[in-house]
Amino acid sequence: MSPLTVLYVTGWCRSGSTIIGNVLNEVPGCFHTGELSFLWKNAHGNGSNTLCGCGAQLVDCALWSKVLQQGVASGETPREHAERVVRRQQDTVRTRHTLRVLRQDTPTPALREHAELLAKTYRTISDATGASVIVDSGKFPSEAALLPHVEGIRPYYLHLVRDPRAVAHSWTKTKQYVVPMSAARSTAYWLGFNVGSELVTRRYPERSLFLRYEDFIAEPAATVDSLLSLIGVEHSKNPVHVRTVNLGKNHTVTGNPDRFLSGPTLLRAGDDTWRKELSTRAKAVASALAWPLMGRYRYGRASSPSLHVVHPEPSVNAADSRSDTFGTGTGQ
Repeated sequence: MSPLTVLYVTGWCRSGSTIIGNVLNEVPGCFHTGELSFLWKNAHGNGSNTLCGCGAQLVDCALWSKVLQQGVASGETPREHAERVVRRQQDTVRTRHTLRVLRQDTPTPALREHAELLAKTYRTISDATGASVIVDSGKFPSEAALLPHVEGIRPYYLHLVRDPRAVAHSWTKTKQYVVPMSAARSTAYWLGFNVGSELVTRRYPERSLFLRYEDFIAEPAATVDSLLSLIGVEHSKNPVHVRTVNLGKNHTVTGNPDRFLSGPTLLRAGDDTWRKELSTRAKAVASALAWPLMGRYRYGRASSPSLHVVHPEPSVNAADSRSDTFGTGTGQ
């Protein structure tokens, strides 16, 4: 069989991965999984949200119920299998494991088992949906680092970032299954996840693209064209018309609560609410902790949006989202 194209979105949460993934979900032949990493945790009630983007429980969804059967051992219940998968994720593909995964030419038995599960998962998704391109907004750089060892796929990487002060502001909000987080904690994760993402994209520069969320909302159609070029899809399939995209139903695993919305959606150009609402202290904390990367990503007082793509609803504020984390409260 021809290898599947997998575009893995990596970076920290609340950076717009849900809306970008759902836009790509409208491209013929593409399918957005949402944050696939959390399927096994969420499906059996141990995550923050057990619903598929289609509105059904993950265990009842026609798609995910098939996927959840993959890899279940003889005599093992689906719940026991899911618990085993989550334990393996905690032990092998948390953010802190990124460099270790990259250094392994031959994966450990545990990593090889996880790679085999991902291979079965992606192939089951493709068989069920007819998609030849799968967009996985899992965001864990360690899992992104494992993809070259996943049989039957051709991995590409989107390193997506957003101003850490805007991210900190987003984490102050409570939204459905979203819980708040302090500016210090969110920015510490921002730094760790982006450093891990850089390790992966520097290893595979010809298959990687760096994108600021601010540049996406400044020029959404042009940005999507760049993403389509990366994965070898014709620009004529771009579903964005100026600033509007017609979103259909999706089968996303967790992500921005706005993933449940569908219909014509306006991608707003502005993203500066944080400048007025985030406290001076929180801005200072976020800037201080993120300082090593802020200049590199062109975030500062005078930063202005411009399309910056590099290789090495109704109207929605697309990036106000949250990701679950492996383990109890930490994804690193």
